Amino acid sequence: MAKITRIKASDPREKKPEKDIEEVEAPTFSEKDAKLAKKIAEKEKKSVEKAERKKIKLEDKEAQGGSKFKRFITAPFRYLRDSWREIRQVRWPNRKATWKMVFAIFVYSALFIALIMLLDLLFTWLFNLILK
Repeated sequence: MAKITRIKASDPREKKPEKDIEEVEAPTFSEKDAKLAKKIAEKEKKSVEKAERKKIKLEDKEAQGGSKFKRFITAPFRYLRDSWREIRQVRWPNRKATWKMVFAIFVYSALFIALIMLLDLLFTWLFNLILK
């Protein structure tokens, strides 16, 4: 049998007893008890998941609820509210990072322009060669 040490919390205003620690024997569980506990935990988990799905469905219905006219009027405001919440969560770059990204875009654009110009020259030369 395993020994468990239980520590009691005491009120700071009271006198502290000399011994706050009490030793208790741990209860033993049979395999049957363990299986039962596992089944109960699984059922609770399933019921919690089911309740969460119901809650989400109700929230969706409430968000869509009302007449079509009411939804037509409230939809743009809901969109703006949700967009503002998303924008507030964005981590904006500092000045140094911004300039690095701008420089990277300029380099990429210059390379892409050069590639397109080379392809244009190649195809122009090929078509002139074929047509003449």
